[in-house]
Amino acid sequence: MPGITGFISKADIQNQQPMLERMVGSMKHEPFYNTGTLLQKEVGLGIGWVSHPGSFADCNPVWNEQRDIGLVFAGEHFGHFGSGPDARSLVALYEEKGEAFFEALNGVFSGVLIDRRQSKVVLFNDRYGLGRIYFHESADGFYFASEAKALLKVLPQTRRLDQAGFAEFFSCGCALQDRTLFDGISLLPGASAWAFRRGEPVEKRTYFDRSVWEKQSELPTEEYYKKLNETFTRILPRYFQSQQKVGLSLTGGLDSRMIMANVEPGSGLPCHTFGGMYRECADVRLAKEIARVTKHAHEVIPVTGKLFGEFPDLARRSVYNTDGAMDVTGSVEMFVNRVARGMSPVRLTGNYGSEILRGNVAFKNTTWNDAVFAPDFAAQVNAAAASYTQERKGSRTSFIAFKQVPWFHYARMAVEASQLTVRSPYLDNDLVAVAFQAPESPLVNQMLAHRYIADHNADLGRIPTDRGVVGHNGAPRSKFAVFRQEFMPRVEYVFDYGMPQWLAKVDRVMAPTHWERLFLGRQKFYHFRVWYRHELSAYVKEVLLDPRTLNRPYLNRRRVEEIVNAHVTGRGNHTLELHKLLSSELIQRHLIEQV
Repeated sequence: MPGITGFISKADIQNQQPMLERMVGSMKHEPFYNTGTLLQKEVGLGIGWVSHPGSFADCNPVWNEQRDIGLVFAGEHFGHFGSGPDARSLVALYEEKGEAFFEALNGVFSGVLIDRRQSKVVLFNDRYGLGRIYFHESADGFYFASEAKALLKVLPQTRRLDQAGFAEFFSCGCALQDRTLFDGISLLPGASAWAFRRGEPVEKRTYFDRSVWEKQSELPTEEYYKKLNETFTRILPRYFQSQQKVGLSLTGGLDSRMIMANVEPGSGLPCHTFGGMYRECADVRLAKEIARVTKHAHEVIPVTGKLFGEFPDLARRSVYNTDGAMDVTGSVEMFVNRVARGMSPVRLTGNYGSEILRGNVAFKNTTWNDAVFAPDFAAQVNAAAASYTQERKGSRTSFIAFKQVPWFHYARMAVEASQLTVRSPYLDNDLVAVAFQAPESPLVNQMLAHRYIADHNADLGRIPTDRGVVGHNGAPRSKFAVFRQEFMPRVEYVFDYGMPQWLAKVDRVMAPTHWERLFLGRQKFYHFRVWYRHELSAYVKEVLLDPRTLNRPYLNRRRVEEIVNAHVTGRGNHTLELHKLLSSELIQRHLIEQV
């Protein structure tokens, strides 16, 4: 994924160029990436970068006219109009605002500021921490990177699993509390601006205090809606400004539709939707209707059988590119997003809308059968639940914005961003600040989203969502329509990864009829339970029944064998366990043993 990497050394860095190039090289996952390096001997800085061609940050390094203020930037900044089409405008913003520069930034980003006037280097990231920076501190210096593998490449002592972070990966789907999967490597907290001066301790400053948002009072519904309406309408044009073609990832839900409601009909916005291989899913069906009503071109990007032949490589890249944050299911995201890149290199999405505006908590700890793990590691997996419970306390919106988004949602974003530039207006600073004043009721917030759509485009307001919900101005649905819309997604869940063990045995008998295809593909466009059972079964066995896997000290060999054999023969459903077991083995092989 595009980003930055480097070190701030206490020693002479004259001979460190080869190490810097190895760090950058480990992050160049695609041949079309642009890369570069810079050594600044007077401040002990070596820094490199990787960027998408033509992107906001594809101008590194940036200097002022005097060449005493420099910047290496990753990500994007969505300022007011006139702030500039790329990162070159940011140096002037720093000269204008000084230390207030960091809080003025708006987007998902990280960067290094070189201030020769004050003989300092500042490492910084966005206020959520979604623009990840991994770091390692040692006696000889400070090492940092957007991807952990850049550190693993040159710091052999870090090529060990952090047991707490690894246990949280199994229990919660991600490491918590700014931990990582790797021993001695941590995450820079969100809103960091850490200053380095030679011979002085690191000044670890936080430039934004989240309590400023948390202390706001909840607004009455009408007052909140007025503020939400004004803010979202005002900030949205920022996300269409680009030197490259912008396309909208259109779904059947509310969040991409709120964006579309503000787009002039027939203005030429290219739209796409990801689709499955069994039938036209709800997202595709509704996106076609939305595009028709708004007179925009629309294309379906389907998951095809080609995925199965490419799966071993895509699964490896999904895990490796994201430093183990994304599991093997990211293979599907990589498959479709590389096609989307060919349509438009900038992908505008409704990601995080339901979380920020409607309080959707998207991850929690999962209960595992202790028999899968060795006893000591099983205890750590169980302990991860307590860590999650502790982190979940307090403001729901704060948990989502400052913990769920950078710890959990980062994974899928990183896979997507490895292929193209991903944007979402739902993390705009102005909008998130307003979300902290939302009414507490999720139902009220859902109806306000429907109201916003109808107020800006009445035709869109009359189209049901992917769950069959129609806005307050839409025609009432029959009881049968309500039942069918609620029933079918649940049936799909039961025939996909949620299949109970007793039904798996029935499914085994019915397998020759492929009866699951009556239900699959109505909501989701990928179906790993069936794929692990059939098309990907050979891969599952090859990886998980390999002696290298079965002899991992944290696993119970016999139980892993039972899980694999039960699933591929149809005697059980262990989809979620297989996701994590496959991914953990790829972490071991490609990030610990073969960086």
